[in-house]
Amino acid sequence: MTDRLNIILGDITTQNVDAIVNAANRALCGGGGVDGAIHRAAGKDLLAASRLLGPCDTGDAKLTLGFNLPAQYVIHAVGPVWQGGDRNEAVDLAACYRRAFELASEHQITTIAFPSISTGAYGFPLSKAAKIAVATVLAGLSNNPQVKHATFVCFDRKTLNAYLAAVKQLAPPA
Repeated sequence: MTDRLNIILGDITTQNVDAIVNAANRALCGGGGVDGAIHRAAGKDLLAASRLLGPCDTGDAKLTLGFNLPAQYVIHAVGPVWQGGDRNEAVDLAACYRRAFELASEHQITTIAFPSISTGAYGFPLSKAAKIAVATVLAGLSNNPQVKHATFVCFDRKTLNAYLAAVKQLAPPA
């Protein structure tokens, strides 16, 4: 399965894939971190398109065009704000990754790139988030054969190392 999953250090806004996933806020109106970077790179049309979709619940995702991005689509996934771990944060985080795969399937997306959702300003512990993300994406690849390849695009080495450790722990060697 890991032949369909890659983990890299890089900038998600430069990925040449069918869709990139945005770690969006509920209002889908841009913000800081990955969300702000994607909105800046895509241009003002992304904000206009996102606003038409209205708010998005935590654990859900919505799709727009990619506008000025190399990716044709942006999947805006809303992860949870960490509140100590006893408010369904893990369930909601897995749900937004699963919903991204549902949208990928609906739109014939074959390549997709993910950021580390909820680990920045939303405060989700990185190691826990990486394990949830990797497990959910591996399951998504298994359950959605039309998605040929998924990439985690990590912004810094700490995030990269957490995702590499999660894959090592969760994915059996080929």
